[in-house]
Amino acid sequence: MNKVKPITCIATSDLEVQIPDDQGRNIVLYFYPKDDTPGCTTEGQDFTRLNQQFIDHNSVVYGVSRESIASHNKFICKYDFNFDLISDPDEVLCNQFAVIQLKKLYGKEYMGIVRSTFIVSPEGNTLKHWENVRVKGHAEEVLETIKAL
Repeated sequence: MNKVKPITCIATSDLEVQIPDDQGRNIVLYFYPKDDTPGCTTEGQDFTRLNQQFIDHNSVVYGVSRESIASHNKFICKYDFNFDLISDPDEVLCNQFAVIQLKKLYGKEYMGIVRSTFIVSPEGNTLKHWENVRVKGHAEEVLETIKAL
């Protein structure tokens, strides 16, 4: 298990998020490339639909991207997400979890967020991670993993 270096992040709802969680919960961090794009929207809707079950299993969900808090707030309002999004414009959290990687789109290479999810225990251990996530069924798979902990 990898140990997560403690960090405080800024999220929507004027929230300062402590990673690892200072309230004894598991944290589900899902990293996504960009607000209000088809895959990212579907992923957010899936986590919204299942969020109460995550809460019932002593877990909190946060989406993470490099987008601003203003962009995140619009995204949340547009799709009625019921969890907060962390803004990481300086890529501090992204770099800690090594999700900024070389990507290709239409033959052009660039550095971007690889869709990834991590479960972090209250002690700061990475309990499980997924890389190059396919959106369909992913939130359900993460929930099943949380239930099995």
